[in-house]
Amino acid sequence: MPNDIVDVLIIGAGASGAAVAWSLADTRMRILCLEQGDWMNSTEYPSTKMDWEARQQKEFNIDPNVRANDWDYPINDEESPISVVNFNGVGGSTILYGAHFPRLHPSDFKVKSLDGVAADWPIDYDLLDPYFAQNDRMMGVSGLAGDPFYPPKQPPLPPIPLGLVGETVAKGYNKLGWHWWPSDSAIISQAYEGRDKCLNLGPCMTGCSQGAKSSTDITYWPAAIRAGVELKTQCRVREITINKQGMADGAIYYDAEGNEQHQRAEVVVMAGNGIGTPRILLNSCSSLFPDGLANSSGLVGKNLMFHPVGFVQGLFEENLESHKGPQACCILSKQFYETDIERGFTRGYNMQVSRGAGPVGTALQGFVSGKIPWGSKHHAAFKERFDHVAALAILCEDLPEEHNCVTLDPKLVDSDGIPAPKIHYKLSENTAKMLKHGLSRGEEVMQAAGAREIFSGGPVRPAGWHLLGTARMGNDPQSSVVNNWGRSHDVKNLFIVDGSIFVTAGGLNPTSTIQALALYIADSMKKNLANLFD
Repeated sequence: MPNDIVDVLIIGAGASGAAVAWSLADTRMRILCLEQGDWMNSTEYPSTKMDWEARQQKEFNIDPNVRANDWDYPINDEESPISVVNFNGVGGSTILYGAHFPRLHPSDFKVKSLDGVAADWPIDYDLLDPYFAQNDRMMGVSGLAGDPFYPPKQPPLPPIPLGLVGETVAKGYNKLGWHWWPSDSAIISQAYEGRDKCLNLGPCMTGCSQGAKSSTDITYWPAAIRAGVELKTQCRVREITINKQGMADGAIYYDAEGNEQHQRAEVVVMAGNGIGTPRILLNSCSSLFPDGLANSSGLVGKNLMFHPVGFVQGLFEENLESHKGPQACCILSKQFYETDIERGFTRGYNMQVSRGAGPVGTALQGFVSGKIPWGSKHHAAFKERFDHVAALAILCEDLPEEHNCVTLDPKLVDSDGIPAPKIHYKLSENTAKMLKHGLSRGEEVMQAAGAREIFSGGPVRPAGWHLLGTARMGNDPQSSVVNNWGRSHDVKNLFIVDGSIFVTAGGLNPTSTIQALALYIADSMKKNLANLFD
């Protein structure tokens, strides 16, 4: 029977859903994952076509409100200076992400103890360390050992070449005496596990047709499916159902034809990201949970954390070939990552060097900024800028605040009539100070590197990749949604493995940590199978 009961039902086939499915597969339980999107065909990625930059503006846009596919859901972000960006399909946002792959730092787990703000995690870096390493092997991570800002770690592959952009900006950091390091990248620099190495095509953020970028549809999912995990696509979950005992017993979803189905399950695992998971939980109301499933704390959807992003661009005399190579993976700096009270704010930020845009992107950016006019002077101005730009992103730590939250929109719905999420978010004074500081330091770097023109700004609106904190982890059921291994305090057979469970956000890209957490939670489930619901 198509909806016969399964042992484990996973909602979402992205970064965390893929990792937890693969890890649980060795239990030989019947595991099913429901994904509202579909499999991607790498031959259809924009990078295989001449108009790849134009397609990036619509069907492969990072903003679901712009893509507006049937398998996307609309998001009301009118009350936020930052818009949510994601991708729905097997692989989730790893299809379009830049694959910059740092880990959270040890200090990120002890923010309350160290800096007197936010809260400490109930786990620490050392606990996750073996899962970080396991995930690096499964994904195929390129990097360089020895970064002094981390405990010892050894990426399985050598780093992505810095290119002229990395070498040029690194000279600026060296002149200032500031830290920099080749970034850990979920992009393979050598042939690995049946995949061929990166060809430096450039359009990583429209899907990698080469297969060198480590999206989970080509890393975890093939291995999980070979091990017996079932994956159903074009299945949009509306709500999690519960029985009279208050235990989750499955999910109601709409299949590819729009038919309502009920999939029964012994265990439910949420892996829908920091917007999608609270959306489903808040929509799963019942007499036992009138305010949404697993929400006795009132914190489902609360404490939403983005990473507000500022940008600094430097224009250089020399040709940097900046449209070549992985756009978001080059070098990074942790010079201002930890708290220094003399700066006037708490915690810090990551400085991520990235490469320049393609020709269409360069022309559009130049038109908007007024640097590349239409008409007779267009080509000369374009030639001065194309391949002459290096960029630097300031990725600010976002501290948890309950008023930053996800709710259900009273009017907006998706194509199946399910309420859409609504975002309520304000930039804190602490973050605003941090962003201003970061932009000034970024300008210093570009000046030291020899840029002849420097542009900066932020926060960038379409930068809400990192969706964290809306079902936070903790030991106290009154101040958290799940326990220290991802199990709901309220519903003993409901687990959450995505970025929702972050207690604090750190100041860097979270995918590596999200997947390490998913592997840790899966391992904890396996160790506790005999008394999983106790």
